[in-house]
Amino acid sequence: MGTLDKRAKIDDVFKSNALVDIRACNKPVIKSLFRGVRSSKFRHVYGSPSRREELYDNIPITRNAHDSNFCAANPKFVAIVTEVAGGGAFVVLPINKTGRLDLNTSKVTGHRGPVLDVKWNPFNDNIIASCSDDCTIKLWYIPDSGLSCNLNEWLIELRGHRRRVGYIEWHPTAENVLASSGFDYMVMLWDAGSGQILNTIDCHPDIVHSITFNRDGSRIATTCKDKKVRSIDPRSGLVVAEGICHEGSRSSKVIYLDNERLLTTGFSTYSDRQIAIWNHTNLSEPLQRVNVDSSSGILFPYYDYDTKMVYLAGKGDGNIRYYEIVNEPPYIHFLNQFISGCPQKGFGMMVKRGCSVSRCEIMRFYKLHTTRNVCEPISMIVPRKSDQYQHDLYPDTAAPVPALNAQEWFNGITKPPVLMSMRTGVSVKTHKPQAFVSNEATRNDTNYRMKYAFLSKETVPDYRPLDMLADNDKTQKTQVNQNTRFQQIQQKLSHSLVNKFTNMNDGEDEYNDMKENTNYDSPKNEYQMKKAFTRQCEELNMLRKQLAHRDRRIQDLEELVSTLQSQLKVQRLQ
Repeated sequence: MGTLDKRAKIDDVFKSNALVDIRACNKPVIKSLFRGVRSSKFRHVYGSPSRREELYDNIPITRNAHDSNFCAANPKFVAIVTEVAGGGAFVVLPINKTGRLDLNTSKVTGHRGPVLDVKWNPFNDNIIASCSDDCTIKLWYIPDSGLSCNLNEWLIELRGHRRRVGYIEWHPTAENVLASSGFDYMVMLWDAGSGQILNTIDCHPDIVHSITFNRDGSRIATTCKDKKVRSIDPRSGLVVAEGICHEGSRSSKVIYLDNERLLTTGFSTYSDRQIAIWNHTNLSEPLQRVNVDSSSGILFPYYDYDTKMVYLAGKGDGNIRYYEIVNEPPYIHFLNQFISGCPQKGFGMMVKRGCSVSRCEIMRFYKLHTTRNVCEPISMIVPRKSDQYQHDLYPDTAAPVPALNAQEWFNGITKPPVLMSMRTGVSVKTHKPQAFVSNEATRNDTNYRMKYAFLSKETVPDYRPLDMLADNDKTQKTQVNQNTRFQQIQQKLSHSLVNKFTNMNDGEDEYNDMKENTNYDSPKNEYQMKKAFTRQCEELNMLRKQLAHRDRRIQDLEELVSTLQSQLKVQRLQ
């Protein structure tokens, strides 16, 4: 009996304390809060800083406070916006030209205002686009050997914004399609090959903070100073969805994770830094919102479509956080962070085809230091013991080949990016010739050759008396001026082709538009430009008068026809 009483007491204790009976085989109903470590092949990714000899040193990095990266990289070059006195400039360095930079290094110096953003063409490694405070966007051709002198000749200039242009973005699949956002609250789509505006999106009530395309370029997302994120159809300009992304008043950024999901970074009401995941068809509520920390630097997101990893780098911070994106809730998982004691001014992100496969490098950043004039490459590496090609780390990535041209895309065709394999282990580069040659370069070379030819001539002394010398020189100058003037008039008359009025079949004298096929030399100075402008204004006034005369003539003929018809009716009635 004593043994039975003890067992009964033990059972009562178990029941009173709501403990699980270890003698039973049933599983507990309440799940444990500890789920263990999440399995991921990117859990041990680490950042590898470069050695001193691999840095780009002595670069006068811009001190502009604009919220931009100020750096862009591709397998051939790295471009960095620099600080200059008056105008804007950026330096373009071959990717292997590391070490201390010479003070007299050649720069791209064609903008009249500070350069605010630079982006490399994804389908041509030799063409870079830049936007500036002078309200223009310019495209530049960089030779494979780099710049040998200051470059101030652009391929094409895009003018349309009324205020400074803050951000630019290339289309991921269509060739020569460029998106830009300015401080005039406009977003413009350009055909960079012809310089035409494909579409103007006017749906923002304030300054646009960021702009991004989705994977196939069928949608565009923006964040604005009114705290809203918008998903827009770039071809029609219609806003598909919009919503408040972050309550804070500071700048917010957005990137597309795929064709349907967005990631935004911003600030909460209490100035906490946040990241949020959205479905671009419903922007009223986020799929997930995560508080990062309470720092004050703006978070710049960078996304890798191949590894599904997001990198967050705060302006003024010294670390890089990286997360993994999944398709199930909570949609984002923190992996690790790269910590550095040097704060960053901006970041340039290398395209995947420029990463080193042999090192298991999945991403490379070019960090602009705030306190030093240094650009430091930072490699994100997955530790693997084998030196073989890692299939799981390197799926097929975007190739430097466009899927369609600008006109096809604008007409409604959508194609995914062309993919390529990275199994070769060699960074893939593009090599395309210069598509457009400006006349300015040829004209400058001609002027320099003429100057050098004049300076190389030997000066022959003239010992004639001053009276004879003065009279002879005056006569020669008069003859030269008369001959030159006569040749100019003769050239203009020979090149001007004007069609006079022609008679129509009905006997009436009708006006045939005057056609002028005049091949004037392009103006070389301000006076010639003003003269050409005045001549064009006179021609326009003459054409307006001729059009007015034609309209009056048409009106008179219509009145005459109506009068004849009325007379004919009267005669028939009589």
